[in-house]
Amino acid sequence: MNSNWIDLRQEPDTGIETLRAHFRGHAYDPHWHDSYLVGVTEQGVQQFTCRRARHQSTPGKVFLLEPGELHDGDAPSPEGFTYRMLYLDPQWLECELRGFTEHAPPASQPGFAHTLASDPRLAAATACAFQSLHEPELRMVRQAALDQLLEHLSGHLQWRRRLDPDPRLPLVAQRARDYLHAHLHHDIGLEQLAAACNIDRFRLSRAFKAAFGLAPHAYLVQLRLAHARRLLAAGSSPAQVAPALGFADQSHLGRWFLRAYGMTPAQYRRRCTKLPD
Repeated sequence: MNSNWIDLRQEPDTGIETLRAHFRGHAYDPHWHDSYLVGVTEQGVQQFTCRRARHQSTPGKVFLLEPGELHDGDAPSPEGFTYRMLYLDPQWLECELRGFTEHAPPASQPGFAHTLASDPRLAAATACAFQSLHEPELRMVRQAALDQLLEHLSGHLQWRRRLDPDPRLPLVAQRARDYLHAHLHHDIGLEQLAAACNIDRFRLSRAFKAAFGLAPHAYLVQLRLAHARRLLAAGSSPAQVAPALGFADQSHLGRWFLRAYGMTPAQYRRRCTKLPD
């Protein structure tokens, strides 16, 4: 019997998603989000790969992921793991942080110094923010809890210059990524992508995977899934989203969505919007 479960909701004022979940064995395949993720492990050992390193989060530890950071998840012990998580919109977080601190440099963006943090005060603030948004509490209580979270989160942030193009990544990989973002709705072939980057497809694939941890086709799927989340949360049905983002059909979208997020598109839409399937 599958004992995995997910409880996801969306706070209306900020759009912050709150998720509490339990998994045994394999939780989800490698994927990324276009949100900042701040979560705390409640029970068990939460094992995941991020930033090319294997991490194990135990009760009380806080895990911190930036938008676009590839990660997976599984439970190495039979009892599985339980966690709470906040999905923070990048524009909301940056705006709030700039109002919160006087030390944010211009032309910069926030990043997390470490993927795992052993910080009891941050763990408590994360749990408090989750509880106030998930139930939900009064608006003023929710805002106070988020302010407390930002206060404790600021000690784990580092401001980085916005780099475009990023000199740390091969230019051909960045061109390919930009092309995928601009044509995510289309059925793009690898030869077409390579021609747009003026390189053969074999060298392109090697450079892209070295830069982003995924082959171009896998990156395109993740990009479409991230857009699918936004459309579903706004009320679009899975039947509308699938063809709009280039999936063969609704079941094709559903298979990828379930592998990445542990729930079906219909379940995600229902929990975000309260609309029927």
